[in-house]
This record gives sequence, structure tokens and C-alpha cells, in this order.
Amino acid sequence: MDLQDKIILITGASSGIGKALAVVIAKEQCKLVLIARRIELLEELNRELQLTNDQLLVLKCDVTKKEEVKTAYESVKQKFGRVDIAILNSGVGYLVTPKNYNSKFAENTFGVNVLGIIYWIEQLLPEFLQRKNGTIVGVSSLADNRGYSGSGFYCASKAAVTNYLEGLRVELKQHGIKVVTVKPGFVKTPMTAQNKFKMPMLMSPEIAASKILVGIKKEKRVIQFPPPMVLLTRIVGLLPGRLYEWLAAKLKIS
Repeated sequence: MDLQDKIILITGASSGIGKALAVVIAKEQCKLVLIARRIELLEELNRELQLTNDQLLVLKCDVTKKEEVKTAYESVKQKFGRVDIAILNSGVGYLVTPKNYNSKFAENTFGVNVLGIIYWIEQLLPEFLQRKNGTIVGVSSLADNRGYSGSGFYCASKAAVTNYLEGLRVELKQHGIKVVTVKPGFVKTPMTAQNKFKMPMLMSPEIAASKILVGIKKEKRVIQFPPPMVLLTRIVGLLPGRLYEWLAAKLKIS
């Protein structure tokens, strides 16, 4: 897929993978729409990218609020007329243990990780269906395969994203719309910085962004990396429940 002259929207673009994606995709001679809650960070990124006004649009938007998503999309249409590729990357995660258990962690996690994708697709889909074209890239995680100690809400939200995107991919193929699922391993971001456990094969957001960009260009259905973590999570996913729970109890962080 050639990205030149494409209009590419990225949510969660103020830091981590989203910011790294903005930097690497900006070199593709396309037009960018950068979405995040922290507009001041987007404005800093704007200065770093040094794109012209007709190449870049930055918008403050909380993806958990449907009306803000709708307003942001209307601004995109007003400036660029359409979106060709939507990279729905916004994500949060919390270390939740029995001692700090609170449903607000779940509300925010599912609000950003799941509903944030659904709300944007709700806006994009009518136009994509009309054009019989468009690409939806949703960021899930290799942690979608089991419930890991301390990360139950996060794992559950990513499992929901993976399954939702898979179903959507089947439904939209006949309409000429591509749906891509991105499943990274551990990436060094502000979110993973809170983890108190060792993260094997931790990679920089720049490397992750490069792998995602290559996958999009190759029109992959699923982009997952790094390969050793992909294999490991597959093996863990196949473990019998009792064996997995015994091993997880030995390694628990809560």
C-alpha cells in the first residue's frame, strides 16, 4: 500500500507508539490527523514534525466521549474531506490488585481501549461503506490471550478488541474495507513504565512504529511482534487452565 497523499488519522498520538507512528508516517508524504487528550503535547509534536498547515491537523479529543469523537471527525472532514487510514491506538492500563481494586479502573480501561475504537469506527464507517474503501487499524496486544495477574482489566479489554476487530474484518471485507489488528509485545511507553515486573524483549516505540508501518504497507491482516513473544504467548495460551493458574500463582505480582 502506497501511503503518499493518503489522509491518516492516529489516536493516542501524544506519546508512546502513537507519537512514534506520527514521526515515521510523516515521512511518507501523506496528510496527518493527530488525536489526543493532551493538546499541549500534540502542539509540541507539531513543531517537531515541521509539516505545513495543509499537511497536518491536531485535535484535542477524549476517545471515551462519543460527542467529542463526533466533533473531532467533523473537523477532519471539514479540513481534509475524508480519512483513508485510521490508526486507533489510544490505550491505557493500570496495575490493579485486590488491595486497590476499584471499578473506575475498569471503566477507564474499557472506555479508552474498547469504546474509544468503537466510537471512532462509528464515525468512519458510513463514509468507508459509501466509498467501498478505507483501512481501520486497531491496536490490541499480545496480552489478549490470558488473564495476567494485576492486569485483568487490561487483558480483558485487549481480548475484546482482538475479537471485535476479527469479526469486523470478516463483515467488512466484502465492502472493500480493510481491518488490521496490531498486537505488540512490551513497548517502552509511559504506560508500561508503571509495571513492577520484568518485561522480556522490551522494545522502543520507534521500533514498534516501524514494524506497524511495514505491516500496514504490506496490507497484513494481523501485525504482531516480536516473534519470540508471539510464540511464547501462543504456548501460554494453549496451557491447560490448572497448569496456567499454578504457574501464574508462582509469578504473581499482586
